[in-house]
Amino acid sequence: MPIFEYRCADCGTRFEKLIRRSSDTDALQCPSCGQKHLNQELSTFAAHAASPKAAPAPAGCAGGMCPNPGLCGRN
Repeated sequence: MPIFEYRCADCGTRFEKLIRRSSDTDALQCPSCGQKHLNQELSTFAAHAASPKAAPAPAGCAGGMCPNPGLCGRN
């Protein structure tokens, strides 16, 4: 069952409505002003994916003197 987004042409109110059957749209009206002058809007959605975990930082140089411990040959 899709959820449609609508905008009232009279008062500008935006709202969502669960539509079970196409005949349900005949009785659809603005929840703010009660008018039936509605425009169907494009629905947008956000998808969130789990980001991969970053690799652990390399251990420091055993002597602690390397300016770039990730490239130290002593690790």
